[in-house]
Parts: sequence; structure tokens; C-alpha cells
Amino acid sequence: MNTLKTVELSSENCLAGFHALSDPLRTNVIEKLRSREMCVCDLCEDLSVSQSKLSFHLRVLKDAGLVKARPQGRWTYYSLDLSQFVALEQYLADYRRHSPIIPTRSYD
Repeated sequence: MNTLKTVELSSENCLAGFHALSDPLRTNVIEKLRSREMCVCDLCEDLSVSQSKLSFHLRVLKDAGLVKARPQGRWTYYSLDLSQFVALEQYLADYRRHSPIIPTRSYD
């Protein structure tokens, strides 16, 4: 059974996703979350950043649909939201599939 939710493949969704992935700290967060859900406190420690700075970047990732938050007690746990990654992959695949291939120019 496929548990991924369907994400509307719009330019706005894609733009938000690509923008979120354009920052090195946010890509480091994504890398940390690839293998497991993590608490904000652990992400702060692993990435050597303050909670206020990390919270800003987590909000960007969450607003872009790339991560989801799960509050538990006084902490919030974050994990990847794979459906948005699938939408970004689809966007790139469609772009490649429907764009003319321009041959490389030979410079002899």
C-alpha cells in the first residue's frame, strides 16, 4: 500500500521546495533526517547551531512541505515528508521529458 500523500505539482510548490533546498544548513538538516526522525535539541547539537536559528530553517523546510513536525512533550520531532520530494522529482522528470534536447556545440 502506498502511504505517500499526493502533492499538487505546481510551480509554486516546486519553487518553495527548491528554495528550501538552496541553503546549506537546510540541506544538512535534510541529510540528518534521511535516516531517522530527530528532535530539535539533537539537530541543534549535531549541526552546532542555536535553536532560534534552526527553528527558522525548519519553518522554511516545513512550509515547503519537505519536513513534518510531531510535537511530543516540550520538544518537536522532525522527519522527512517524502511526498514533496516525489513531487520535485516528478517536476524535474517532466521538464527533462518535455524539453527539447539541444545538441552540444563542437568547438574544433
